[in-house]
Parts: sequence; C-alpha cells; structure tokens
Amino acid sequence: MACYLLLNGPNLNMLGIREPGVYGSESLAAIEARLTEMAASWGVTLESFQSNHEGALIDRIHEAYGTCDGIVINPGALTHYSYALRDALSAVRIPTVEVHMSNIHKREEFRHVSVTAPVVVGQIAGFGALSYELGLSALHQYVSSLRTEGQSQE
Repeated sequence: MACYLLLNGPNLNMLGIREPGVYGSESLAAIEARLTEMAASWGVTLESFQSNHEGALIDRIHEAYGTCDGIVINPGALTHYSYALRDALSAVRIPTVEVHMSNIHKREEFRHVSVTAPVVVGQIAGFGALSYELGLSALHQYVSSLRTEGQSQE
C-alpha cells in the first residue's frame, strides 16, 4: 500500500484560532481527517506530522526515506528561510508538493520567496484549506503517473 506524508510547520497547529481572516476557521485536525479519508479512497495511507521545530520536521523527512511515496508539506514561515528544510527535501528525493493556505505572492514582500519551491514538484497557494486537498490530489496523480511510467519501461 502506498504511503504519503502530510507535514505542517510552525504555527499550523493553531489553525482555526490564528488569523481566521487569512487562514479560515478550520482546525488542522479537521484538515488531516479529510485528507486521510481522501487518501484511503485511493488505497493510500496518509501519515500526518506537525511541529513548531525545524529539526523535528527535518528528522521526519529523513524518516520518510524509503517508506513514503510522496510528501505534502506546508512549511509555514520556514518556507522563506529554511535552507536546512530545503536540503532535507532535496536529499530524500521523495516527490513533494508544497501547499499554502494564503497566496504567499499577494502578501508581505518577505513571503514572496520560497526557498523550498525549487526542490518540490509543484506549489499550490491561495485556496485556504482547499489548498491541502488540491495538493494531495496533485501529488497522488504525479506519483501514480511515475508508477505507470515505471511499469511501461519494464
């Protein structure tokens, strides 16, 4: 059975409380539950992990090596400055989709740059909690296409 990892960075444990005008009123637990159901409908296991600590996220990425087929990540503020997180994603070479609830390109200048974007398959931003569903769906289609290509080459 395929396995995907859902990673959430700093302050995302406060979804539903933190700036509801920007991030909505839905909790991270509710988003995780919905995505777990989506993945299960495809026959995929979804593991979720959130941390406010950069090193814990990096450790979890390393642990995914050889066990997870794809990653959906919302790095939070680490998006804009964590070269260590970027390097971890690059090192494991697991297909990854970066998601953001807000449109980071329409916000403060410092949020316009994602240091993780160059090492992920793609980025989805600006659709609120729906960004997660779009990201998981895109990841699943991408991973499935890799499997199909791999089978046709054998």
